Amino acid sequence: MPPGETLPEGPFGEWAGYYASGERPAPVMHVKNVFFRDDPIILGCLPGKPPNDNTFFRSPTRGAVLWNDLERSGIPGITGAWSHEAGGGRLFNVISIRQLYPGHAKQVGMAAASARAGAYANRRVVVVDEDIDPTDSNEVIWALCTRTDVVRDIDVMRRAWSSILDPMAYQGDGPGWFNDRLIIDACRPYDRRATFPAVARVTAEEAADLRHRWPILFGPDGKALSEARSANRGS
Repeated sequence: MPPGETLPEGPFGEWAGYYASGERPAPVMHVKNVFFRDDPIILGCLPGKPPNDNTFFRSPTRGAVLWNDLERSGIPGITGAWSHEAGGGRLFNVISIRQLYPGHAKQVGMAAASARAGAYANRRVVVVDEDIDPTDSNEVIWALCTRTDVVRDIDVMRRAWSSILDPMAYQGDGPGWFNDRLIIDACRPYDRRATFPAVARVTAEEAADLRHRWPILFGPDGKALSEARSANRGS
């Protein structure tokens, strides 16, 4: 790699799903030999629209690191964290909590947008109650639709840390890149927890009892009912 020798490189398709990195000079490498193994396991960011292979390992990993960052900061009541595949494992983070005091959800949202694992190139942080599975997009959207007040529960964090790979980022006066991001409280209002309408669905305990009582309908492997139907057709 001779010093000072460069050629134009890029743009590349990046993890956010766009050719957003532009073209810039890059060092030239002169290759004499290539060594490789058969059937290699390659972990990296594929150049394409998410979700894809890299988000399937990046999302749970980043969710775990974000959860750890929040607990290490001293915030209690964290019950789950996820960085959604559709956001490339960075752009859309969801945290579930057990609300313990007024302002708890807001604190978690701001902290998640600022913690090391959630600060870089993040655009959306959503905080939900512990009954919402943060990995389930339908449940998260349901919470957004039914538990968020668009005036009191949505905040904007301006000029946050971003990347040239974020297609909505903007450049400052120097070399850095910024974005603006949403912090959304999609939890039941803390002061209305006692009077907030009950959810119209069975509890986890009731669902487990139902499966136990009628395993032919709700077998854990999903085969019991189909096998019973096949037997009936055969007879």
